[in-house]
Amino acid sequence: MGGRRSLSPENKVLLMLGYYREYRTLEHIGFDYGVSESTASRIVCEVEDILIKSGRFSLPSKRELYKSNVELSFVVIDATEVPCQRPKKSKESTTQARKRVIL
Repeated sequence: MGGRRSLSPENKVLLMLGYYREYRTLEHIGFDYGVSESTASRIVCEVEDILIKSGRFSLPSKRELYKSNVELSFVVIDATEVPCQRPKKSKESTTQARKRVIL
């Protein structure tokens, strides 16, 4: 009982990428990794900050891009969006609420 469970750096990055790719709630993602929702949220923010501060994931300025001698390198991460599956709306599928007549 009690105590904090620590995730490896690899699992922290996977947790963050899973959050962005799958659009699942932090509660469900945290459950998969055995941490709470608030811990999952903190991990996402922590990994984002580390990646931003590293400087390897920031874009160059416009001036740099306009120079012809700039050599760019890219890191590609598959974070494609998956459309949400929702039932089609139709008049038949909606249940109208009945009005209660009070006498």
